Amino acid sequence: MIEGEPGQAGTVYEDGSIWTGGAPASALAVRGGRIAAVGETRDLRDAFPAFARVSLGGLTVLPAFTDSHIHVASFGLSLRQVDLRGAASLREAVARVGDAVRAAGAAEWIQGGGWDKNLWPEGRFPRRGDLDPVTGGRPALLRSKDGHTAWANTAALALAGITRDTPDPEGGLIVRDPATGEPTGLLAERATHPLLALAGRPSPEALERAILDASAVLHRAGVSGVHVVEGKEVFAAFQRLRARGALTLRVCMMVPEDGLDAAIALGLRTGFGDATLRVGGVKIFSDGALGSQTASMLEPYEGQPDNRGVVVRTREQLHALVGRAASAGIASVVHAIGDRANRWVLDAIEAARDDSARFGLRHRIEHVQVLHPDDLPRLARLGVVASMQPIHCTQDRDIADRYWGARARYAYAFRSLLECGTRLTFGSDAPVETPDVLAGIHAAVTRRRSGEPERPAWYPEECLTVGEAVRAYTEGPAYAAGEEREKGALRAGCVADFVALSGDPFAVAPDALPGLRVALTVVDGEVRYSGSSSAAESSGSSSSSSSSAGASIG
Repeated sequence: MIEGEPGQAGTVYEDGSIWTGGAPASALAVRGGRIAAVGETRDLRDAFPAFARVSLGGLTVLPAFTDSHIHVASFGLSLRQVDLRGAASLREAVARVGDAVRAAGAAEWIQGGGWDKNLWPEGRFPRRGDLDPVTGGRPALLRSKDGHTAWANTAALALAGITRDTPDPEGGLIVRDPATGEPTGLLAERATHPLLALAGRPSPEALERAILDASAVLHRAGVSGVHVVEGKEVFAAFQRLRARGALTLRVCMMVPEDGLDAAIALGLRTGFGDATLRVGGVKIFSDGALGSQTASMLEPYEGQPDNRGVVVRTREQLHALVGRAASAGIASVVHAIGDRANRWVLDAIEAARDDSARFGLRHRIEHVQVLHPDDLPRLARLGVVASMQPIHCTQDRDIADRYWGARARYAYAFRSLLECGTRLTFGSDAPVETPDVLAGIHAAVTRRRSGEPERPAWYPEECLTVGEAVRAYTEGPAYAAGEEREKGALRAGCVADFVALSGDPFAVAPDALPGLRVALTVVDGEVRYSGSSSAAESSGSSSSSSSSAGASIG
């Protein structure tokens, strides 16, 4: 049990089990938002006699976690939208939408998502005809769990002017009825953009509220930092919150692809900023996703001989984008799911090696979900960080086997990449999946879903140790952002960001990991969550939202 209150001069957090990755310690001293010292309780009491003392009651203390791939505002917004996660059938999903329609205001779009047709006994994608009876003339837009496909009703398609004569946009797909040529209501990749624009962008105030809502949930999960892959409006919201002293997360903000030219013209480079708000690389999409079967593959999907996925960016476009960014000192942060997409991204990064070395850039591939064996060692050789989400591994294992077959051997290849020397950094992709870090560590260590202890691990040779998984949520994100000198570790001089857990993750059985609880989250020396108080109060938010992942992605 935690006892005592932090002090103005400084605080010694004592009588804990402090994980340093090296020599054991029982206490750490905090002053001015930084760690002043780490050592034994008696020694730090003597060294800092004027500091207040907080007893950790034997709790295990780790560096606070960083979620290195998250859509913070989208996650916060999703907490107030239609939640279709876990809908066991298309019929159940439609019923949930009907409930939302009855509760919504007369002029509101119906938005949300999280649906996963791979779970449904109907065995097909949803159509506008499924939605129309419960939505009537009110437009509805519901994104799939992976965020790469949208399900629209007839009213929404009409507002967007999408008809049988509307051509597919570059990098997008309007799914059509094979008999009539009419749009079915399913849109993939860039074809979703017109409807998303019509549905309306959140106001600046709504974005700020969403960030605060999300922050409350993240602090309860022991998260102090985020690497954010959202647009310029979200970046502006973070800056406004920072100016008011209301930003309680440390943010590494990626530059959206459509902002690359402006960033270059301004002379903005990766790494600009400080320990609270920092500029990352440019976020580029190369392909789609597994769940929608739009990930770009070298060979066709199992049972779909004509489908190799959607190429969002061609090989030539990737070379041009990565090269242009690198020549201006901006790293590339590239979404790549399929093995063809990953290969093309690696080729583009390799072509930009000279400029990358000149600026010391650390490029990243986001997701790295399946690789051809020949490409496994290339990430380490090129210095590319693998930004991965362990929960995707356990949630997607069945559909990976279904659609990729034997190629799934090198899907979510944590151990193989690590043994090649690749730097790993982990995140959640919330709201696609839960931002619960302990659930993510469990997924990386066991490669099976929580609640399925009897099921064999999926390709167990790719499992990590607890220590390796913890490092991927602490040291890994710090390295990826170029901040390893001051983040991701508990040592003197580092930022005072740490989390206390109810048990020792290194000592409990792997299947007990999701049952551990965050007892304390400290960011910049300030308590942002304590098990004895509400996370919403700690983060400055009045939201009473739950900690589950939401239903849409920005």
